[in-house]
Amino acid sequence: MTKLTLQDVQNARETIKDIVKTTDLLESVKLSEKTGANVYYKCENLQKTGSFKLRGACNKIASLTDEEKANGVIASSAGNHAQGVALGAKMSGIKATIVMPATAPLAKVTATKGYGAEVVLEGLVYDDAYAKAVEIQKETGATFLHPFNDKYVMAGQGTIALEIFEQLNNNVDTILCPIGGGGIIAGIATAAKALNPNVKIVGVQTGNIPSMKESMENGQVTTAFKATTIADGIAVKTPGDNTFEIIKELVDEVIVVEESEIAQGMLFLLENQKLIAEGAGAVSTAALVSGKYKPAKGENVVCVISGGNVDVNTLYRVIGNALTTEGRRYTFKTQIQDRPGGLAELTKIISGLNANILNANMARLSKENALGSLYLEIELETFNQDHIKQIKEAVEAAGFVVIEE
Repeated sequence: MTKLTLQDVQNARETIKDIVKTTDLLESVKLSEKTGANVYYKCENLQKTGSFKLRGACNKIASLTDEEKANGVIASSAGNHAQGVALGAKMSGIKATIVMPATAPLAKVTATKGYGAEVVLEGLVYDDAYAKAVEIQKETGATFLHPFNDKYVMAGQGTIALEIFEQLNNNVDTILCPIGGGGIIAGIATAAKALNPNVKIVGVQTGNIPSMKESMENGQVTTAFKATTIADGIAVKTPGDNTFEIIKELVDEVIVVEESEIAQGMLFLLENQKLIAEGAGAVSTAALVSGKYKPAKGENVVCVISGGNVDVNTLYRVIGNALTTEGRRYTFKTQIQDRPGGLAELTKIISGLNANILNANMARLSKENALGSLYLEIELETFNQDHIKQIKEAVEAAGFVVIEE
């Protein structure tokens, strides 16, 4: 097992102090009111390269020998470690090759190339990219930089905890932190527990890939994968053995949130905090918004927003999903009379209930249509689930059949 200490984290801070920025710690008034706790955001989405990964990558690169640097570096990443390594390598004049999943957001791929790294796309999740990176490393002799299962990487990520304690004058009760391979939470837990053994460290994973949750339950590193996730930054099927040992000892709890809850977390941050977070960065917020983690009244809770590198097209789809879940978008199908005023009868009901029509698609040629009728799919902007119920009841009372998918 790799031993990680507070001194390692403090050394890392000294090493990277001129490269990384001390990110803001912002209070969330809305979440504090909702939970009764004092909720804060540690905004690593505002870090250089848009993610905490720069911390660990730069600390690791600084530890390399001249020979290792001369061989160039190779890394596998879902996107954020890629950018951290690419920028760190560029600043050190080192050649970098990054293997990323083919599902990595375009924004992350483009940014990594922009920092001067060669990018290879392979597989659906991080583990696929890792296997390809190992293969390339054997062929080229480049120095492999692991994104999480490495002492220097974990120490770099742990510098986040040092900043949190300083920014809250040591009044920290709980830190909610995303988990993928475990690098960030292992570093944060090591530093935080050394500064205050009573601080609670809670990890948050996606239910689609609950690998660390299952590893904790089984008492050993366990591979887990159910489906792909919008939280691509924590899409790791098999956690690190080094990170697992630290997490097993120092992390108090691991919570699992679902995809719709992550989407709601992203929307909550965007609307209420004016912060853009990627899926992985929003899981800590999702744990609070969904009620999966219920803090005590007055508890000082810090949510780590690990990154903000989300593709705009992905963000558009995620917001649509979250609005639908919250009852602020409603789509249904029905049939209307194929005659002048046929559509007006339905729209009069909808407008009378203050719902806004976003889209309306009609078709005559359908197996489901009776002669003299039109098939209609309509999307509405609504207030909440009660508003949707009111609309549905009014539409059905007028003789229309409401078909929901």
